[in-house]
Amino acid sequence: MSEKKRIFSPHEKEIIKDIHKELEIPSRRMFGKRLLSLGAISMLTGCSLDNDESIESALMVISRFNDKVQGILFDPNRLAPTYPASMITKPFPFNAYYDESEIRPNPENFKLKLSGLILDKKDWSLLELMALPQTSQITRHICVEGWSAIGKWGGVRFSDFLKRIGADTSAQFIGFRCHDDYYTSIDMATALHPQTLLSLTYADEVLPAKYGYPIKIRIPTKLGYKNPKYVKEIFVTNVNPGGYWEDQGYNWFGGS
Repeated sequence: MSEKKRIFSPHEKEIIKDIHKELEIPSRRMFGKRLLSLGAISMLTGCSLDNDESIESALMVISRFNDKVQGILFDPNRLAPTYPASMITKPFPFNAYYDESEIRPNPENFKLKLSGLILDKKDWSLLELMALPQTSQITRHICVEGWSAIGKWGGVRFSDFLKRIGADTSAQFIGFRCHDDYYTSIDMATALHPQTLLSLTYADEVLPAKYGYPIKIRIPTKLGYKNPKYVKEIFVTNVNPGGYWEDQGYNWFGGS
């Protein structure tokens, strides 16, 4: 009697796809593509892959292992590629866990809130943020769904902002809460990367609503779901805050 073939749910397939993508990067090939076979997953996790709970447990172990590997391999001094203006994607696509027609109204009298391991927790208005030294970058946004787009983002270098507010940069994590109920978090090394940007503009204009007004955190070294839009609060912590997709099984580190 032939063995019944396991059919993976879309959720499980997405995690496997994420693992494949990360281990395809040349610097990570030392771990071998064989790691991705179900047999190897079974051996590594000690799980019997014969039911949904075991599958989920095995995939989560591999995903968390992948987080640790990416953290070790991350080079805080290596820059993501930049591009000429002629290569900007037009129009730059909208992407969220909801349709563009469901974008929520912009908050009135916006103030960016700060909490956690930060010395100066005063709220910041957009005008105050705009008055800080600004920089810009033309970088590629890479989506876990398999597409990418190049855009021009402007704003405050995030490492400069963290220094300005007295953030404890020896802490492990930076968390973001957004006014569309999205949330995510990143490691401190990524937060301090020179290309991580507290973005206030797109294409030299005030950040449009569909791209994240009033604030987007632009991180070209991360996959798209790690680049939160509509940010209303930033906090520093030593407890991993997780994230909207990460809490559903997506890779937490999310390096591109």
